[in-house]
Amino acid sequence: MTTLIADPPSVTPPRAATRRPRKARLTPRTVLLALTAYVVAMIFILPYVEMVISALRPPKELLARGYLPKHYDWSNFTSIWKTGFQSQLGASLKVAGGATALVLIVALPAAYCTARRRFRGRAVFLVLVLATQMFQPAAMLVGIQREFLSFNLPSPILSLILVNAGFNLAFAIWILNAYFSSIPVELEEAAMCDGASRLGALARITLPLAMPGIVTALIFTFIGAWNELLVALTFTQGASESQQPLTVGINSYIGQYSIDWGHIFAGSVIATLPVIARFAMIEGKVVGGLTAGSIK
Repeated sequence: MTTLIADPPSVTPPRAATRRPRKARLTPRTVLLALTAYVVAMIFILPYVEMVISALRPPKELLARGYLPKHYDWSNFTSIWKTGFQSQLGASLKVAGGATALVLIVALPAAYCTARRRFRGRAVFLVLVLATQMFQPAAMLVGIQREFLSFNLPSPILSLILVNAGFNLAFAIWILNAYFSSIPVELEEAAMCDGASRLGALARITLPLAMPGIVTALIFTFIGAWNELLVALTFTQGASESQQPLTVGINSYIGQYSIDWGHIFAGSVIATLPVIARFAMIEGKVVGGLTAGSIK
């Protein structure tokens, strides 16, 4: 006698209810925040827009009442290169790039040592580093100039690199020290247990995680050295145009009896482009550095 065993009925799992994405509801609070954000953004953007418009405004329309000129003139952007602006742009790149590289070379080991080592006098060292930010460069300008004149350095660009690096070094050390202290030391110990050296653990684990702090220090140092005028104006007196940074070159368009507004605005527009480009190139590393190196 054969026994037929029926197959169990197939139970089809219920389909998951398809959820439609909820549309953002426009509440009065959301509208108010959006309007406030747009107003604040316009406040910061309008000076740059006015700078670009004034650079494109013909000389006859500089004092016109209209916000937009009737005709656009590109001659300010083409003729400015005949005034030595190109060599001054190169000098600013040398000063800002050299000061940023020097700050990074000095601040990285100093911040890492103060974050990982609990040596005697560590707190005093950090306080002294912070105290250097309390002195204004204008108050020490005469002494700094006399000191660098006694050094007899071959170029004022080298003097500006050293001075700008010294002014921004304390801020970089404090920023990097905070980031190194926030990274667990167990990550480095685990890497050294797997055979990595101290420098290997620093390069593969700590530095990628501290990339936001490194980028912040680089941006502030570069912008600070790029926009510095007072020290550059003092150190480059009597120097050639190739030894003068952009800030000194743009200031030279202001004469005793006349002001070259077209070249001032055109030079200011060109001077902002390297800072924007540098920030755009390294901004993506801020987010990537948060988790890079933490996964083995």
